Amino acid sequence: FTPCWKVVPFQPLRTEKEKTIYKMNHKWNYQPITPEQAETSQILAQELGISPILGQLLVQRGITKAADAKKFFRPQLPDLHDPFLMKDMDRAVERIDEAVKRNEPIMVYGDYDVDGTTAVALVYSFLRRLGLSSLLFYIPDRYTEGYGISVKAIDYAQRKGVGLIIALDCGIKATEKVAYAKTKGIDFIICDHHLPGDTIPEAVAVLDSKRPDCNYPFKELSGCGVGFKMLQGYCQFKGLPFSEVECLLDLVVVSIASDIVPLVGENRILAYYGLKRLNEKPGKGLSSIIKICGLDKHVITIDDIVFKIGPRINAAGRMEVDSDDENAAPSGGHSAVYLMVARDEEVASEYGAFIDTCNQDRKNIDRSITQEAHEIIESRPELKNRKSTVIYNPKWMKGIVGIVASRLIETYYRPTVVLTMSNGYVTGSARSVPGFDLYQAVESCADLLENFGGHIYAAGLTMRPENVEEFTRRFNDYVEEHIDPEMLIPQVEIDSELLFSDITHKFRTTLNRFQPFGPENNAPVFVTRGVSNRGDARLVGAEQEHLKMDLIQGQKPNTSIPAIAFQQPTHYEHVRSGKCIDVCYSVVENHYRGTVSAQLRIKDIKKTPVK
Repeated sequence: FTPCWKVVPFQPLRTEKEKTIYKMNHKWNYQPITPEQAETSQILAQELGISPILGQLLVQRGITKAADAKKFFRPQLPDLHDPFLMKDMDRAVERIDEAVKRNEPIMVYGDYDVDGTTAVALVYSFLRRLGLSSLLFYIPDRYTEGYGISVKAIDYAQRKGVGLIIALDCGIKATEKVAYAKTKGIDFIICDHHLPGDTIPEAVAVLDSKRPDCNYPFKELSGCGVGFKMLQGYCQFKGLPFSEVECLLDLVVVSIASDIVPLVGENRILAYYGLKRLNEKPGKGLSSIIKICGLDKHVITIDDIVFKIGPRINAAGRMEVDSDDENAAPSGGHSAVYLMVARDEEVASEYGAFIDTCNQDRKNIDRSITQEAHEIIESRPELKNRKSTVIYNPKWMKGIVGIVASRLIETYYRPTVVLTMSNGYVTGSARSVPGFDLYQAVESCADLLENFGGHIYAAGLTMRPENVEEFTRRFNDYVEEHIDPEMLIPQVEIDSELLFSDITHKFRTTLNRFQPFGPENNAPVFVTRGVSNRGDARLVGAEQEHLKMDLIQGQKPNTSIPAIAFQQPTHYEHVRSGKCIDVCYSVVENHYRGTVSAQLRIKDIKKTPVK
């Protein structure tokens, strides 16, 4: 692979003005439980033999009976739903079986992000084991084809003699592309989890629990999760043991974590056993990434996937590569799939190293673009003072703008759209803040767009250059009219007050059973008031952007607990002075040289009010 991008050196944020981007006043939301909830928590805690605070956390999650708590703590694979409850499942597995029996060429197709590439690796790996001699996969190039099903891919499939395309994490709106494939004698099976349009494509089967005519009980599967259900259905149809797909759950949990889907219901079960697989016996490709991330001697969590494994897999599809062979499938996201389907450790290591290099280059570029975006916003009051951000630079890299949108929200905390130019069109990514439906905001400008898609909190869009100004005006007006001012203030939702002395080994052990954490089952956030540091607080990180400290409560040295506050250097002087502070945090485990200890991951710090 020959990279064709230019890396712009990143200049660290050094000036006092630039460092103010770290400052953000959070609103702490803490609603003490009702007397009735407190009574239920006490009873539940006694029945389970756990801390009353942990009993309270269960009640706050809607779990009020010991039997339900035990089910929550020990997810069971038999509790997965019957895949044939999903509309078109019977048609999907029958068409796959027909292709397998005829040894018909199949192309597995997916989006270039983590969810898409893990889904492709999942289905490809399964079908490969069935002995198909003509099996290939295809990831569209972000820069020449864009998101979703492409005509180029269909033409490529025709040249390869493909009779069936299985599309994963995309395709629910590809009505015209599916019809075009049919004229080429190619069938489609679509496995998607995005919201459908007005018309469902006329594919052989369309698996998407968000279809209005689908009664599947769980609506929040990842794209890879839908692919997993299809394979589960195929195993049931053919009488194959569940172990044939259970061994692929490491791929499913990477998709669930990276695509930020709710970690409840089926996703909790799939993620629980996926993490178990990822920690005990991952595939060779994921094992390579785990070693590169330095996670091979740690217990891997959802956070590790979100912040270390996922970004590396994503990087391959974000970075542009050269390809002179017009008959070749694009190379960008393909390297991620080659990694994840690798059966040889040496091959896996080579692809792992390449992807890690992509990730390093990606980080340099996204930092540089983010800095440029900050400079533009800070220099233009009309941009800085709005309730939303729409920013456009035709020179920015298409694969990075989604990350930049997320970075800008960290600073300005408002719905954000970052646009650039690609292949004659303006294209970009949008990100939102909790509570605001970004998809509806983008959809309100649909007449100005060539294409768009996404979720409530993230979307992608494409338009003609002449529509940028009008889109900017209308998007900003929509946000201005519909957003609740409270949504523009970063919130910290606090579950309970806690004393440092409550954080015992037993407490941490039971708290770990609430995992895996994620949307709708977030890591509990606690508040402890009147704590202090004895002068050993220090700034760490490449730019000294993180605050590390030991905190004590009262005058009890034995209550000292290590803590880290990411991206909060502005609290340094006050904390180091030893003055009292209130902290809200989650409790995590720090693994170092075989020793496991508690660490506080600080969400926010406030000065303790003087009484």
